Amino acid sequence: MIGGGVAATVTRVDERRRDELASAFGGVADAYARSRPSYPVEAVRWMVGTTPRRVLDLGAGTGLLTEVLMADGHRVLAVDPSVRMLAHLMRRLPGAVVAGSAEHVPVRDRVFDAVVVGSAFHWFDQDLAVPEIARVLRPDGVVAVAWNLRDESVPWVRRLGRLMGADSHEEDPSAALGLSGAFRPVERQAFRSWQRLDRQGLIDLTLSRSYVATLGQRERDRVLADVAELYDSSRGDALGLQMPYRTLCFRAVRR
Repeated sequence: MIGGGVAATVTRVDERRRDELASAFGGVADAYARSRPSYPVEAVRWMVGTTPRRVLDLGAGTGLLTEVLMADGHRVLAVDPSVRMLAHLMRRLPGAVVAGSAEHVPVRDRVFDAVVVGSAFHWFDQDLAVPEIARVLRPDGVVAVAWNLRDESVPWVRRLGRLMGADSHEEDPSAALGLSGAFRPVERQAFRSWQRLDRQGLIDLTLSRSYVATLGQRERDRVLADVAELYDSSRGDALGLQMPYRTLCFRAVRR
């Protein structure tokens, strides 16, 4: 019964910084819910298939990936350590939601056909999280990890990345999954998508980044003002800007 961007090898200092950045999301949950992009349907179908399955959305946040999964007919349990993030998910998608972490998943063994992680795998302590993912998956179940990455080949997007103080990058989960011995070789696929943003949307998107959320008030205000100026100087039409994304997806089957 179901209850109730970082390198793979890090120092202890880096782990503390990772935890600090991850915990910042609770304070910007509103901006996160308003501004973060969803995931392309075709990407989600590549990750878990089209047949309805029992899916664990791990690090679900405000439910961007959960929403796509549920719309495609899957039965989803969403798990996240931030109650403030999950509150947004519950308002939008009433259903099965549990406060928990990737390192201690509050479910019994072998109950899911798929475990998905949307733009959160780099926050996990992978030495603990990967065995937990393997534990809750049925044999031949799939784990799938995705990132929405800004396409910084576009000049204004590259400028935005510099203002945010962080590159748009993914962490390849192949090593962590492969070294566990629990999974077959990792497959990889990429998809394209665009998100239309108005001025406030671009500001909210910037505020939702952990690096910006942890800045002091004065420095954060300066960054947001620079982003507003970037929008004003880059806006292509009255409808706003279109943010280009590459959605990178990885999947592996449980042995």
